[in-house]
Parts: sequence; C-alpha cells; structure tokens
Amino acid sequence: MIEHLAIEGIVLITPKRFGDDRGYFSETYKRSWFTDNVADAVFIQDNQSLSREKGVIRGLHFQRPPAAQGKLVRCLKGSIFDVAVDLRRESPSYGRWVSATLTAERGEQLWVPEGFAHGFCTLEPDTEVFYKVTGAEYSPAHDAGIAFDDPSIGVAWPVDPAKAILSPKDRVLPRFDQLGPVF
Repeated sequence: MIEHLAIEGIVLITPKRFGDDRGYFSETYKRSWFTDNVADAVFIQDNQSLSREKGVIRGLHFQRPPAAQGKLVRCLKGSIFDVAVDLRRESPSYGRWVSATLTAERGEQLWVPEGFAHGFCTLEPDTEVFYKVTGAEYSPAHDAGIAFDDPSIGVAWPVDPAKAILSPKDRVLPRFDQLGPVF
C-alpha cells in the first residue's frame, strides 16, 4: 500500500506481509517497484539506530548539497513518530512538516526525498530504526540540522519538549530562520 502525504514527495509505504503460524515474510524493498511507484532513487548507505528510552528525539537532520540525501525509513523494533520538514525554498510547502507513525508491528516505511530535514521521536523503549539513504554517504562537512522545538516550524511532538531526550549535538541545532537558503 502506498499513501502520498500532504507534502508533495513524502510517501508512506506499507509493504505486504504474508503470515502463517511461523510468523511472516515481507519484501521490504524492490528497486523496480520503488522506481515505478515512489522515486527513481539509488541507495548508497544503510543506517541503523537503537534508542533505549521512550521520548528520544533524533533530528531534525539533513545534509547540505552537494551531499544531500533522500531517506527510506522503517522501524525494526518498537515505534516512532517520524517527521519531515520541507527545506525546498521554491516549494509551496516550504517550512511545513508532515509526520507518520512507523511501527515494527505493521512495517510502514517513510520516503523522505532530498530537500527535507528528517527526525523522529521514539514511542517505546528499545526502539530500533533502519534507513537507507541516497545521494551521498555521510559527510560531516555537510551535516546540518534544525532545532526540533523551533516554534516557527511547530512540530507537534508526542513528548513534552522539556522531557525530550536529545544528544548534545541536537540540543544546540540552530533555528529554521538561521539556516539561510539550503535547497
């Protein structure tokens, strides 16, 4: 199943699962299907994270051009509130955000193309997230982000911002209006 979210380019994908008394089988990525239905993307790096506690926020992250990345995100264990913020200056949805809940139980995936900041909040302890990236491998020189609690963006996180668990790096990310042109 495929659902185009409120911002053009963001797609929620729920792969079919074939189950029996042993469990299930699911084809989570097939290049031809993805190209025909979502985007013509070439994935060049896979990443995985474990967040031990509920209420961990990772993001809002992106890489500046020429090392920009698209991401195909899924939850391997637990669940997340996943967010994409449009950074494409010429877009009618510039500065707006969309979200989706991704769960290991249902296997949803969120496609976030280049031109967006991405972040998520864990909804359960011991949540594992896996994502494929396009464009460029991780580049510290192009690594950037936006403060998760920037009021000009107004993401409605499912955790009190004062209680959110952040990395030291994410605690000092700049506000949206401090970025300047990105994409």
